[in-house]
Formats: sequence, structure tokens, C-alpha cells
Amino acid sequence: MANAMLQQTVGGTLQLLSNSGTHCNVGNRSVRLLPKGFKLEVEFSKRAIYSSGKRKFNVIQASTSQTSVVGPLLAPSSSDTLDSHMKSNEVALILIRHGESLWNEKNLFTGCVDVPLTNKGVEEAIEAGHRISNIPVDMIYTSSLIRAQMTAMLAMTQHRRKKVPIILHNEDERARAWSKIYSEDTIEQSIPVITSWKLNERMYGELQGLNKQETADKFGHEKVHEWRRSYDIPPPNGESLEMCAQRAVAYFRD
Repeated sequence: MANAMLQQTVGGTLQLLSNSGTHCNVGNRSVRLLPKGFKLEVEFSKRAIYSSGKRKFNVIQASTSQTSVVGPLLAPSSSDTLDSHMKSNEVALILIRHGESLWNEKNLFTGCVDVPLTNKGVEEAIEAGHRISNIPVDMIYTSSLIRAQMTAMLAMTQHRRKKVPIILHNEDERARAWSKIYSEDTIEQSIPVITSWKLNERMYGELQGLNKQETADKFGHEKVHEWRRSYDIPPPNGESLEMCAQRAVAYFRD
């Protein structure tokens, strides 16, 4: 699943939706996503519209293959930042897919198995960071999986503001106390990174760890395609896209 980086502290990320799209209210914000031929393993849904009365939301999608802005914002260049385009009542949500993982390379179903990036994945994360390096970032949300966290951290090493991404540990009182920062100057030069399992990739059930081609040969390409691409049909003992979207959108709403 994607990392989400915010130009203001709003929160969360969204996963894939049905062909008719979905709609949810986030506080006093109305969010509607309009997918257009999404590809689970390749890229994000193509369209998103965020509106909430006086506040305008814009979605920026960054990957190694493309960077696009949905909405009135202009894609940044090396000499032009989004600071001049963003108004006080606007929020940008940046979505970045994680780089190639070791199981992507082996063509295995990964799901919620915690697999790190390949060398290519590291390069992809850095390239994605280059593509958003001129966009101000105030908060980062990732899944609890290392491939997403690595991608976010590596991407931020390329950011022009040179702020340090720091994962917040709020599991218990000791974790909070031991990771506390006591310098206000250091805090100012840091970006909080919040992790949550609710943003994890779809749980693929009994397909996790299986080779995709071998699974298609065994069960038939049509059945495997149904498990992977249909909205409400889960793989054996796994999550459907609908189930995954519900938990991700709920996290965004909260």
C-alpha cells in the first residue's frame, strides 16, 4: 500500500475502490474517489477529487514512472516549488507506492508478509523522493511494513528541506518516553512518521508466499484474476479489495 505525505496534518491514505468509486466523510471533509482502471501492483487509481467547503484537497501521485497532480496544482520543477501554489486553505496529499520488494522480484504474492526492498526498490524510492523534493511535507503516514517505511525514509532523504523523518513509537508509555526528543530545534528539523497496520497492503490469505504464475496455472488465470482484481471477492482466507479499502478509509476518517 501507499505511503501518504501531507502538506498539512490531515492524516491517512486510501486504497483501491470499486468501479463506481466510493465516498466518505472525513470530519467535515467530503472525499470521493473515482478510480479509472486501477492496477493493484503497478500504480494508484487515476483520479481523486477532494472537496470540503472552503478547503481544497489535491492529490499528488509520485512513482518512478510518473508524477501527476490531480486537481489545479502544477507539478513542481527544480526551480519552482509548490509553496507558491499552495494557499492557506489547501492541503496536498502525496501518495507514493513502495519500491520493488524481494518478493516482487520473485513474483510472489506478498500481502501482509513483511519483506524488504531490493536494490532496485531502494533506487525507486530515492527517485520518487526526487519527484516530490520541492513539495513541502509536514507529516508522513505509512503501513507497519518495512518496505513502505523504507520507501518513505529514503524518499525524504532527497527533500530540499532536509528534515529528518522520525518514526513515532506510541506502543506504550515506555516507548514514548524512550523515544522522546528534548530539543525544540531538533523537533523543528524533523518530520513525524506515523505507522499503522490499518494501512498495510491487502492480506492475501492462503496466496501469500505463492508464485503468481504457478498459482494461475493451478487454479486458472480467470479465478486468480478474480481474486486479485474483483472488488468484493477475497482470495482464500484473505481480504477483498473492499475489506482493505474499508479499513484504510476508516483510518483516514479517524
